[in-house]
Amino acid sequence: MPLITEHGKTMEDISAVYDLKEKLGEGSFSEVRLAQDKSSQKLVAIKCIQKRALKGKEAMLENEIAVLRKIQHGNIVALEDIFETPSQLYLVMTLVTGGELLDRILERGMYTERDASHVIRQVLDAVQYLHELGIVHRDLKPENLLYDTPFEDSKIVISDFGLSKMEEQGALSTACGTPAYVAPELLEQKTYGKEVDLWAVGVISYILLCGYPPFYDENDTKLYQQIVKAEYEFDSPYWDDISESAKDFISHLLQRDPEKRFTCEQALRHPWISGSAALEKNIHESVSEQIQKNFARSQWKRAFHATAVVRHLSKKTQAAGEDVEDAVSGEADTS
Repeated sequence: MPLITEHGKTMEDISAVYDLKEKLGEGSFSEVRLAQDKSSQKLVAIKCIQKRALKGKEAMLENEIAVLRKIQHGNIVALEDIFETPSQLYLVMTLVTGGELLDRILERGMYTERDASHVIRQVLDAVQYLHELGIVHRDLKPENLLYDTPFEDSKIVISDFGLSKMEEQGALSTACGTPAYVAPELLEQKTYGKEVDLWAVGVISYILLCGYPPFYDENDTKLYQQIVKAEYEFDSPYWDDISESAKDFISHLLQRDPEKRFTCEQALRHPWISGSAALEKNIHESVSEQIQKNFARSQWKRAFHATAVVRHLSKKTQAAGEDVEDAVSGEADTS
């Protein structure tokens, strides 16, 4: 019996359409595989979900698919197609090859407030688009911000809509998300709305400028107490070289009262985002040192897209006698 009858295309075997290649990552009941369309040769990422493991979680998956099908924005990972076989469900996603945001910062030699501001502006553009559609992401965090390509001018894309919700489905009250990024009203078990995403953008902005989160404690209860009271500081020496404009921007997002918190529109108009207030002083050494201390990175995850994609393209280009980097560039443009 098909699970996603109104969305997916049923077939006996996905290999009729796609050539499944290396594993890019995995979750509790799914894995993400690099794949190539047999007719167009286009590379994609396919989320392969075991249907038997979905029992009891069908509504959550239906919700994620419903949200993804409404979205078409340059800074949001796109759902391209859905296929269903007797045992599996396949979500075909646009392949992004640039890796996670924090990993990219670590790899750079130069990193400034202006760079952080550019990232946050792209995130705000995407979140504003979601909010206009009545969608609340509910799990914005650095791990869900990916670079589209490995190249310097790559755009940022938001991924992972597993916890997203459409406001038309009713008042939001479920406590969910990643502890360090959740807003006070969510922890207080109040009904909440789009404002929780702006709080998360504030937390991400803070991290991008110092390399550690504004709220942290090994004890979850103490962490939640900090968040509910909105207790954070711009500690010296880490914030000594950061502009007052950046601090003002963050302060308007990390507002305990959601009604006083910036909306996307207000945030996009702030001089740190829209003007020239973001400084161009190199803060890479300090920020990257703190990222390494505070965010455990696993090597397989860091290389996740790049290694598999480059390996695959390398095989192709050896036969064609082309340069691998040129091939990556060409494939990235088509995905």
